[in-house]
Amino acid sequence: MRVVVTGSTGAVGRRVCARLAEAGHEVVGVDRRSSVRPAPGVELVTADLAVTDLRRLFEGADTVVHLASGLRPQETGSDPGHAIPAVAQRLLAALEDSKVTHLVVLSTAMVYGAWPDNPVPLTEEAEVHPCPDFRFAVRRADLERRAEDWGRGRPERVATMLRPAVTVAEEKPGGLARLLASAEAIRSEEGDPMGQFLHADDLAEAVVVVVDHRPVGPVNVAPDGWIPAPLMAELGGPVPRLRLPGPLAVGVARLRWALGLTDAPPGIQPYTVHPWVVSNDLLRGLGWEPRHSNEEAYVAGHEPGAFDQLDARSRQILSIGAACVVVVGFLSGLTWLLRRLGDQQTDGRD
Repeated sequence: MRVVVTGSTGAVGRRVCARLAEAGHEVVGVDRRSSVRPAPGVELVTADLAVTDLRRLFEGADTVVHLASGLRPQETGSDPGHAIPAVAQRLLAALEDSKVTHLVVLSTAMVYGAWPDNPVPLTEEAEVHPCPDFRFAVRRADLERRAEDWGRGRPERVATMLRPAVTVAEEKPGGLARLLASAEAIRSEEGDPMGQFLHADDLAEAVVVVVDHRPVGPVNVAPDGWIPAPLMAELGGPVPRLRLPGPLAVGVARLRWALGLTDAPPGIQPYTVHPWVVSNDLLRGLGWEPRHSNEEAYVAGHEPGAFDQLDARSRQILSIGAACVVVVGFLSGLTWLLRRLGDQQTDGRD
């Protein structure tokens, strides 16, 4: 089978191409970068999906695996995943004129949203309801809808949407993992997150399984179970955290973002409070088995910092200091905002 893989030089893409080639498929990797040496049996094509003639790339292909819409840290300053709709539109338009019958898109478990009443774990039958202020999850939900529309009404077409947990690898913790870690510096009293972490090797194996079995619709990808909140705190190590009432935590998160003190947009905050862990029963039923537990994946993608090396007293002092700085910064920002609003009202009366 001829398989075209977009985003083929990323941490996940390299693994996917290598696994597909090992499984006997004819693999064409597509990416904007060409500095990475392809795995044996993989043809690498340098192309930008936003401008390249995709119809030519898909000639003779049976399956397209679309990985190229991943979250990138440099995009978080404006609209995470902003390029997803435009690229997806071009890709699906090209698929209309091709003989491709199977489309696999990389989505995220975040499309379920993080809500207080979420079942634990979430199955593929759960409603797609991303938290509206976190645009990355909203964009991924839109990508899924577009893929479903492509496959609808044509019995020979199959659209598979992979919904992985937070994906990490030794050489690259991953954009989502970094954003969540940054956001968790401010904890809400509403709850503590359960953790679910997927190793990139296991995600690559999942891609091979769905390429071979062609399941229709969404497929969750995650290790068995999840990490309870206390163990998450233990694995994360001693880092400065401030626990605040829910509304105040949201306000502090927005202020940190506005002042450039964090790369985590405030819309991600619900994902650090409410559950959104998923079941892997469907994927296991197809023969997939994770090689890494949640804990193993987390440790593999965790980058210990200088704070981890301090003694307990030093960490306590820094944590208290960090909490004071955040509170003072928030109050100062609130005072400035109120004064500015007062000045505007005064100017309006004048």
